Amino acid sequence: MDEECTETVCSAPDDIRPYNFEPLIRNRDQLNVSDSESSEIEFEEENVGNQGNTRTDNLAWCDCENCVMMEKEEECLCCHELAQVIENIDSRNLKCITHHEGFQGNCLNVDVLEVSLYEFVERDGPIDDNEPIHELYRYLAYRRFTRWIWHILGKNRRKVIPACAVKTIRDTFPSESYVGFKYPRP
Repeated sequence: MDEECTETVCSAPDDIRPYNFEPLIRNRDQLNVSDSESSEIEFEEENVGNQGNTRTDNLAWCDCENCVMMEKEEECLCCHELAQVIENIDSRNLKCITHHEGFQGNCLNVDVLEVSLYEFVERDGPIDDNEPIHELYRYLAYRRFTRWIWHILGKNRRKVIPACAVKTIRDTFPSESYVGFKYPRP
């Protein structure tokens, strides 16, 4: 019993084992993922990963006729390719998510974005005086779109926003340079 204790639990003070009590990574089968989210994950993996450069070269992937070509392969995504977005489109019989009154009210309305700005400042601290307000509104519009469609994602869980939505938000709150989609830092 003493040997077992010294080997597993009662190790020497200099034998530090980081992450010893962290939960193990689960595979997708063990995760509690809804069917639509699971099928969306599979769809994104199949289509974004296997397209080569064809999506950045043409708009054949766009079904709503409002998308534009994006810089990165993973950003070339139409609103008709995401299950949660399709639910909102079909419920109103629309051709594109950008025509939905929820999109226009949540993501393009300056008064709504101003309230989100107050929440942002409260949570993240004051903004720089030199920060262009239209860039903040664009950032907040992306966040509001994500919240509207996917509700709560959790920390470091990001989703690609459809190109048509990105285009409309960028047209409303323009900038000289854009960053594009980035995965969270590990």
